[in-house]
Amino acid sequence: MKTWVIKLGGAVLNSQNAAKALFEVIAQQTDAKFVFVHGGGALVDSWLKDAGFATAKHLGLRISPKEQMPYIVGALAGCANKQLIGQAISASLKPVGLSLYEAGIESTKKLKALGQVGTCEATQDSVIQAMLCVNRLPIVSSIGFDLEGNWYNVNADEAAAAIAASLDAELIFMTDVEAVLDADKKPLHQLNTNEIKELVNDGVILGGMQVKVETSLRAAEHLRRGVYISSWQKPENLAGLLQGQHVGTKVTL
Repeated sequence: MKTWVIKLGGAVLNSQNAAKALFEVIAQQTDAKFVFVHGGGALVDSWLKDAGFATAKHLGLRISPKEQMPYIVGALAGCANKQLIGQAISASLKPVGLSLYEAGIESTKKLKALGQVGTCEATQDSVIQAMLCVNRLPIVSSIGFDLEGNWYNVNADEAAAAIAASLDAELIFMTDVEAVLDADKKPLHQLNTNEIKELVNDGVILGGMQVKVETSLRAAEHLRRGVYISSWQKPENLAGLLQGQHVGTKVTL
């Protein structure tokens, strides 16, 4: 049975019942297993602002000082995760909330200048397969831990790619745009290594989308198959992808 890892952009939480509509799509699928991985950037921004912190990013990654981590962890592993669990329950699914540690991903500090931003390294110690075997839906926040118990803010795209690789699963990034756009703001149906390098060098793909596209490419290299970037705003896009249709941007080698 095929397994799909679906990364949800945090902005899905800003649109009422948007996540529920996606969960209703997968509730209709009887011949596949699913794992959701999520961020929650807008929610983190709001919580940090309310707490009096400034938000800064570097190359699409949130700089995460230690003093901000309780708010980041609370927003992602707490509020965002439980909002998604609530919508999954309302779609008649049986979700279980996880951090990256339970999902078999070990984190370490990525760069000192980024604070508690973590890396992803898959281990054999994951509860995901056990959850899938009893028909639970893992919903994984992008909060990671190292072996000393320190917590990290991990880029959710990178986390989803690592989990997909560990499960040999298909991978879909569901974002707030229908596809990756070219310089004329037109959707690109397919991207390969050379095209990505050119668009990044030309400044067409930058920031968070650059992280997403480059992560997709690394995942495609590891999985040896295409990775999709599509929009959560249209549940029919997800339904189409699950049925083998080409929706959004397919990232290939």
